[in-house]
Amino acid sequence: MALSKNKEPAAEPFKRAVTATMRAMTHEKELEVTYGSDAPGLSAARARLPNPQKDLPAEDVHLVRGLADSLALRKRYCDEGLHARMIPQGGDARAVFEAIEQARVEAIGANRMKGVARNLFNRLNNHCRENGFDRIYDKADAPIAEVVGLLAREKLANIPIPESARAMVDLWRPEIEAKSGDDFAELMETLTNQKDFASAARKLLKDLDLIEDAEGDYSDDDQSGEGDEGEQEPDADSSGAEGEDDSQDASAAEDATQQEGMGEEGADSESGESADIEAESSGEEAGRDKRPVYPDDFRNAPDSQQYKAFTTEFDEVIQASDLCEPAELARLRQQLDMQMTNLQSLISKLANRLQRKLLAQQNRSWEFDLEEGILDAARLSRVVVDPLLPLSFKVEQDTDFRDTVVTLLIDNSGSMRGRPISVAAMCADVLARTLERCSVKVEILGFTTRAWKGGQSREKWLEQGKEANPGRLNDLRHIVYKSADFPYRRARQSLGLMLREGLLKENIDGEGLLWAHNRLLGRPEQRRILMVISDGAPVDDSTLSVNPGNYLDRHLRDVIKWIETRSSVELIAIGIGHDVTRYYQQAVTIIDAEQLGGVMMEQLADLFDENKPARRGKADKW
Repeated sequence: MALSKNKEPAAEPFKRAVTATMRAMTHEKELEVTYGSDAPGLSAARARLPNPQKDLPAEDVHLVRGLADSLALRKRYCDEGLHARMIPQGGDARAVFEAIEQARVEAIGANRMKGVARNLFNRLNNHCRENGFDRIYDKADAPIAEVVGLLAREKLANIPIPESARAMVDLWRPEIEAKSGDDFAELMETLTNQKDFASAARKLLKDLDLIEDAEGDYSDDDQSGEGDEGEQEPDADSSGAEGEDDSQDASAAEDATQQEGMGEEGADSESGESADIEAESSGEEAGRDKRPVYPDDFRNAPDSQQYKAFTTEFDEVIQASDLCEPAELARLRQQLDMQMTNLQSLISKLANRLQRKLLAQQNRSWEFDLEEGILDAARLSRVVVDPLLPLSFKVEQDTDFRDTVVTLLIDNSGSMRGRPISVAAMCADVLARTLERCSVKVEILGFTTRAWKGGQSREKWLEQGKEANPGRLNDLRHIVYKSADFPYRRARQSLGLMLREGLLKENIDGEGLLWAHNRLLGRPEQRRILMVISDGAPVDDSTLSVNPGNYLDRHLRDVIKWIETRSSVELIAIGIGHDVTRYYQQAVTIIDAEQLGGVMMEQLADLFDENKPARRGKADKW
């Protein structure tokens, strides 16, 4: 009997099985699981996973299952509110704490379900290979957060260090094990109690000299016993999840392609990826899975004692695609494309100029008239004319063009509404395309607030008796329009979101700048550039009404000073109708938003020309 021409693709029953498994593991029957090209993530009751190919290759099976089980474990066993209260300040400490928490939730799943443990190892192996950990030979280049995360998995769940990362981990292992003492044993004892585990994790950070006080800078007002999810989980629950996982194996094996490796339960997952995704819901920065950062004593974070947030419970880091329905996002992108027609010719010329400069710096050169090397055929005529002349050789030389990543941080405040935000979106679009052609990765971020006049943070402050000088009193919204590892073609739709009515609200520049900076710290590139586009000083009526009038301004200056004097990130700012040169050492101010494209290209061109002094001041007329 001939097979039906309308036979269902192998990927469809597999996706249904993965969805059922996630719902079983999270105990959320209404969990919505979508598959597409957007970044994997989890927000509220919706999960995003990569879309596997129709013929369901084994690589796609492992990727989707790994991410699915990783997100499910994080959602099931991590109280994000408690996590946000306990996480320390400072890029390095925050990244390591996040890695340890992700190791905790994965250890719970791995210890209860053997298939999950196998898949977690497969995920780690793939993650380490993709990030080139096998090419790290210097301790200063080894990301401390990754190292501690791998060691935590090894000790908490007996998940071995992948071969590709073993040498990297061994660079740090003697020092970490000597300083940590019994800290990992205490982590193991508190594995199922998130609050106690977080306290033990902070003790480990203190012993590793990442923080000075294990009991500092967090709110320990948790009286509800939250964080005990692991202890509250009866064995029947875990076996039920494992049983559901077995059903995934059966369904995927029978209805998909019966490929090798599909009989493993659950998922391997990238600790950094799922940690990054989950932190979006709690207002923490993304990208912490790759945060190698400084080869120093880890004490170079800005002083956070003078600045604080009343609560981070309602903050969010969110993908642009999660703020808008696909149909509306497509409409906004079409609107942006229509507006680009007027500026296209001008910006294209500037983009081509920047591209030529970058490609010229990446071209190789030759050194001639050497005694050894490659025979220089162009000079053989001299030997014919005079046989006594020696042969001439040449050697190819590589130019010193460092791997570079550029982050474009755009002020999404209400004052940018209209032409400024449209031009910013257009320039970001062109910049992403141009630099991508030159093999320079680009990240596009935006910062604003979730509400006007304080939102849920202010409501909570009112309910708790109006504490004096409460600190930042609004709900942050940090938007990822395009992550550095996402190609432009997959992120171009998201840039249209900047034109959406109601998106632009207040601007708290200091925390937005610190968030973007900390994401950059996690990048493996040798050179990191952060370009800030803003049209005014930080303003949030709710915060400034109950704190000193310069509260946000002072914090922004402190963050800028710290980045400019103690960070490896190169910081540059462009002010639209606002003098930002009083904040930033390397800055330029433009009067008209139409100048933005030219100034962006010129400033980047100057940065890539490392022998040229930085410009500062007002932009020339374009």
